[in-house]
Amino acid sequence: MRVRVLFFGLLKDLAGKSSDSIELREDASVRDVLEYYAAQSPRLKESLAALAVAVNQQYAGPETALRADDEVALLPPVSGGSGKAEGQPAGPFDSAQGRRRCYAAVVREAIDTAGILAGIKRGEDGAALVFEGVVRNQTRGRKALYLEYEAYEEMALRQMEGLGEQALKQFQVRDVALVHRLGRLEIGETSVLIVVASAHRAAAFEACRWLIDTLKRTVPVWKKEYFEDGAVWADGEPFPEEIAGAQGSPGQEPASK
Repeated sequence: MRVRVLFFGLLKDLAGKSSDSIELREDASVRDVLEYYAAQSPRLKESLAALAVAVNQQYAGPETALRADDEVALLPPVSGGSGKAEGQPAGPFDSAQGRRRCYAAVVREAIDTAGILAGIKRGEDGAALVFEGVVRNQTRGRKALYLEYEAYEEMALRQMEGLGEQALKQFQVRDVALVHRLGRLEIGETSVLIVVASAHRAAAFEACRWLIDTLKRTVPVWKKEYFEDGAVWADGEPFPEEIAGAQGSPGQEPASK
């Protein structure tokens, strides 16, 4: 059977391509995909221990069985978070008419923080908390020129939607919005936005902190940092234990997180 394989971030550079199509035996699993690429490239093999794997936009373990035409994504540790790719959706974050259509979006233009905040706030809210992740002008002492973000977009949106739904169940908050921007971002621009509305500030702070921390560890978004002397993919956050990832290179013990 044939499956489609996607590469992101540093893996895309190591593989020399963003996607591939490989032939596997009928009873193949995710492990067979990992072993295939470990044999193809020593540099790629060195990166397998830190990977997560998604099959059809769902995190999957090495023993996950594959079927013909499955989409297998090899995901390096994430460094970030689809709505309409060409711009920011205006309606989804307007909660004045009741339940919103969605809690998350991925955009390629400037994030409209004020507009999203205004669309979420309602009369019963005693707190409306905003977090903006902003592009800074240096990383570990090196002057940054700009950043570029990329994502496994459909899966990123699905993961962000899930985070929004979970936050509403887990915390005493009324509404949330998550937005991540892709493409080239200049110094000072907003890369990610979290907005939380609730009756009380304590719940809003707890939910906002949980949302951004979890997003940075689990949503498939990666950033490339550009400096005067070159560019590098940013080191990503280790995947949490609950994500069934590659669990180490073929033939190795599972990687610790």
